[in-house]
Amino acid sequence: MTKVTFKSFQKLYPSDAACLEKLMEVNYGGTEIECPRCKAQSKFHPLTKRRAYVCQRCGHHIYPCAGTIFHKSPTSLSTWFFVMYLMTSTRHGVAAKEVERQTGVTYKCAWRMCHELRKLMASANFGGPLGGDGKHVEMDETYAGPKQTRRERREKGVNRSIVFGMVERGGKMRAGPIPNTWLTTIEGVVRNNVKRGTTVSTDEWQGYNDLRLLGMTHDTVKHSAKEYVRGSVHTNTIEGYFGHFKRAVRGTHVHVSTKHMWKYVAEFTYRRNFRHSHAEMFNRLVAAFALPRLQDA
Repeated sequence: MTKVTFKSFQKLYPSDAACLEKLMEVNYGGTEIECPRCKAQSKFHPLTKRRAYVCQRCGHHIYPCAGTIFHKSPTSLSTWFFVMYLMTSTRHGVAAKEVERQTGVTYKCAWRMCHELRKLMASANFGGPLGGDGKHVEMDETYAGPKQTRRERREKGVNRSIVFGMVERGGKMRAGPIPNTWLTTIEGVVRNNVKRGTTVSTDEWQGYNDLRLLGMTHDTVKHSAKEYVRGSVHTNTIEGYFGHFKRAVRGTHVHVSTKHMWKYVAEFTYRRNFRHSHAEMFNRLVAAFALPRLQDA
């Protein structure tokens, strides 16, 4: 199944109990496990008034929500899962105001839920290196944020984020905001995320001049000379992602501050990387609930 329809979602997670059972499965492997206290293979049963399971042998309690974004959250688990379904079933994202209307929670609660899920998407996103021998990676950078006149930039400074992106043709991509120290930052980012031997396409910006020193084949297109494609050399794929991201921000979120820009970029990158299978996108995000707990252990 490549899609998670609303009917199938309701069937899988009809209640808080079903969502808690899934968290128990993700974090502990199910309800028939070795008890951490009595060290015996035991059946764990859900409690009625707590988000917990209890060992039928010794009475030990396990809290599947501990260490996750649901920890101490008064919002029902079914609401959390529904918002997660909304954020993975759309190409342009979901505004917190829309979450407020759909779920009935306050705007403050909806805003927090969306941001927590965006951070979860960042942790669940593709984390391996891009490219390699015979692979082609496109790179580009763009300004994201409110448009400013020259006078505004002169008086208030640049209030926009610089977003740098890399995409492997036919593969995954990675993007995120970077500081203004471009020349020293870009090379470090590329070195840590792209394999040696990769063929790289960029525009003519001088910050890419030393990519050959990293063991990569580097070709450029000269946008200033109205050159956008030269054989296999172009940056159309990454520019298409930036165009979709900016249109979605303007149409859905209106404005994104520099402080939270990385979360929105991570959200759109996650959806782009797993766009071919809604089921994988949704289930991968569910499985990511175990990550904070495993990292703390």
